[in-house]
Amino acid sequence: MPEQQFQTARKITLPVIEVTELCQFDDKGAKLVTDCLESYFVRSVDTLVDDFGNRLDGQPRWGHSHFNLFPVVLEGNGQPWAEACIFLLSSAENSPDAEMRTVDGRALDLAAYRRYLEDEGIEWTVFPKNKLFRPTYRYRAHLNFLLRAGELSPKTLNRRMGSSIAFYRWLISESLLVPTNPPWIERDAYITSKDTFGFRRTKTVKTTDLAIPVPEQQDTFDGTIQDGGRLRPLPQEEQEWLLNSLAAAGNTEMTLIHLMGLVTGARMQTVCTMKVYHVETDAPDDQNYDLRLPIGPGTGVDTKGDKRMVLHIPGWFYRVLQTYARSKRARRRRQKSGLDTSDNYLFLTQHGTPYYADKQDRKTFDPKNKRRYDFDGGAIGTFIRNVIRPYVEKNYACKHFDFRFHDTRATFGMNLTDLLLKQVEAGVLTLSYVREYVKTVMGHEHVATTDLYLNYRHRLKFKRAVVEQHESHLKELCRKAMEDVL
Repeated sequence: MPEQQFQTARKITLPVIEVTELCQFDDKGAKLVTDCLESYFVRSVDTLVDDFGNRLDGQPRWGHSHFNLFPVVLEGNGQPWAEACIFLLSSAENSPDAEMRTVDGRALDLAAYRRYLEDEGIEWTVFPKNKLFRPTYRYRAHLNFLLRAGELSPKTLNRRMGSSIAFYRWLISESLLVPTNPPWIERDAYITSKDTFGFRRTKTVKTTDLAIPVPEQQDTFDGTIQDGGRLRPLPQEEQEWLLNSLAAAGNTEMTLIHLMGLVTGARMQTVCTMKVYHVETDAPDDQNYDLRLPIGPGTGVDTKGDKRMVLHIPGWFYRVLQTYARSKRARRRRQKSGLDTSDNYLFLTQHGTPYYADKQDRKTFDPKNKRRYDFDGGAIGTFIRNVIRPYVEKNYACKHFDFRFHDTRATFGMNLTDLLLKQVEAGVLTLSYVREYVKTVMGHEHVATTDLYLNYRHRLKFKRAVVEQHESHLKELCRKAMEDVL
């Protein structure tokens, strides 16, 4: 392939990768490989075992040796960056629960580092005596410049720097690099926190002088709630806009996915990894009935952080899901996927692919895989950008409809909180009961997160009251200040 086609370092994704070693044609598990130059035989490393079943390469029996969607970092000339690729492979091989999304993110960071090295003509293995000329410190200065220029967020900056540090740590630990001078100065740091029972825990972590501290003060009056991210509860009017846009689009799957977020508070990976068998239980025709569906590891439904919890699904909506699962439309999509059984995903795209692949499917190796992308909810994000937002902005007095899928979670939490607080005002429920109930239904780890919902309306009222009380006074001060200017 002509060299001029490659201009900068980048990350590509291989549909399938298998770790092999050269062997003889008559060795056990030998496979013939033919390329444009020569032919040779290889065998998978996990087939090499002794009489006791132990792998001869020293890896544990459960060690991974083949992967789908494996990222590779290419240099600017199109050749693989050998050390970075081996580092990524080692990260995947040595993890008992290899997560390609994590490895892929690290590959993107290393590709960005490689682009910087090539743009500046820096040799990444040379560490001069003057530390400011060492590649790690120069890269830190570069990232800091991007941060000050507004081209990089603090989170991305520290992630990129962390990936570079992890790369060098691995090189040094494997004796693949012996720097003449240290890549950084390291020290111990202590992080203190409290667990769910109130006990104080202290953890020791290694930190370096390459870290770029960016103090950030959370704006508690910006109309969002910190619940696994900055989530914005939609006002009643905007909820109507959302529902109207879904109705106008006429996409059954997208409508049900968004409605489930609104009526259960479930995150995207939870909604989209539900299976057909999860909605096969008969539900009584009771207006007050709600199905309690266990979710998390071992249930077939993914949760954030692999947390085990119970999802509360209103009976009326559960019956809607049952009707959809039995519909011709849903069955056609399952048939396209090649699995028309209750083990398939409840929601599939028109091509028969999942919107969001669960962790078990991502771990299962498919030697026939051809795709180079992951099923990570991207279709839902595209639908929001191309359908929901344009519809709302066109049909309502809204120049920019700030909406993301996980805002449905915050919206559910606020709708529930508002309803229960009315019961507290009427003397039907106690505030402590409401607090515990919201915490349980939302699956919050700490009650402090629940309090953000309970205090949300009060914070907004307080903000408006301050503005209203002082706005006239501020206007007067501004008028007086301008008298001498105009």
